[in-house]
Amino acid sequence: MKKLIPLRCGSKFYKWGASPSTYIHIPTERKQSAKRQEERDGSSSSALHEGRKWGHQLRKKLISSEKVISLTKPIIEDAITNLYCNNFPASLCIADLGCSSGPNTFFAVLEVVTTVDKVGKKMGRQLPEIQVFLNDLPGNDFNTIFKSLPKFQKDLQKTIGAGAESCFVTGVPGSFYGRLFPSKSLHFVHSSYSLQWLSQVPRGLENKGNIYMASSSPPSVLKAYYEQFQSDFSMFLRCRSEELLGGGTMVLTFLGRRSEDPSSKECCYIWELLAVALNDMVSEGLIDEEKMDSFNIPQYTPSPAEVKCEVEKEGSFTINRLEVSEVNWNAYHGEFCPSDVHKDGGYNVAKLMRAVAEPLLVSHFGDGIIEEVFSRYKNIVADRMTREKTEFVNVTVFMTKRG
Repeated sequence: MKKLIPLRCGSKFYKWGASPSTYIHIPTERKQSAKRQEERDGSSSSALHEGRKWGHQLRKKLISSEKVISLTKPIIEDAITNLYCNNFPASLCIADLGCSSGPNTFFAVLEVVTTVDKVGKKMGRQLPEIQVFLNDLPGNDFNTIFKSLPKFQKDLQKTIGAGAESCFVTGVPGSFYGRLFPSKSLHFVHSSYSLQWLSQVPRGLENKGNIYMASSSPPSVLKAYYEQFQSDFSMFLRCRSEELLGGGTMVLTFLGRRSEDPSSKECCYIWELLAVALNDMVSEGLIDEEKMDSFNIPQYTPSPAEVKCEVEKEGSFTINRLEVSEVNWNAYHGEFCPSDVHKDGGYNVAKLMRAVAEPLLVSHFGDGIIEEVFSRYKNIVADRMTREKTEFVNVTVFMTKRG
């Protein structure tokens, strides 16, 4: 039995205006399970929450760029067209998993709803009622999301006109590595820059001098990370299989890699450079070596082949499209820079990475090293960016639920 609780003290639902209505939905079993997991491994839930923040920061920095929009927009349109060809529902249920908080939370939702309207008009259909579920971990700032609703309503009204009032938004706190919704209740699932984050740091790592998978990591470390990804992503697929209707679709974008080498530079280099800064401070006696060797990042950036393998192994979905794209590390690369400081690629990347790494580093090393670490990191990154091609690799998969 799902439990509905108020976002703030008072009534059963916290509503924002007359439309869209908004309330918080807490999957009670998932809350209890997460609490038990945290009791067993106190750092795992915290690491996942802080790690996911980095995905959100990346999404906030990149998703406003027309280059990034163009990467997934055609795929989303294909997914919605495919959904409509199989079934045109009177009401459409959409979930955005790992939604973040802030004004950009609604950007992906706006794109999806606009695409639904566009495809429907091509088929001579009116826009159905749309229920949008925004999911993230319980520590996410859902209040900030709901404060952005009036702007979303205005943007939606401006974009599609009539029918915008029939879009309803709900917040759903919980981990997407477990059940979040009733069986066969969803038509479309979207997730962007969240699924590379693992449910926990793989156990038993011996990864001396590294904070993530690296060229110098032993095979056992690469194996442990891959097995954690397999476990997490297969669980994600099983849960979404239960929640999606037959013919329902998903569009998922990971930070990933082209190479089949999980320690390749295209996916690990940005963390390796942070490890360089930390190791320099170890050699100078500013950081304890044992502390350094016990610090690892809960992330896995899969290849297209690894994503395909897990989808086929789980068996509930057919892959329609599986594509790879790139985005420069510097969010302002090739774009107008609002100030001189934004022209500094090292500054931009260091600021982006600090969004997640600072809480993780503080919890492990204390706050005394932070300014020095990121000062060094900025200089290291700036130097490498002038001499090398530095890009994030995106893996996007569009799949359809069988049956």
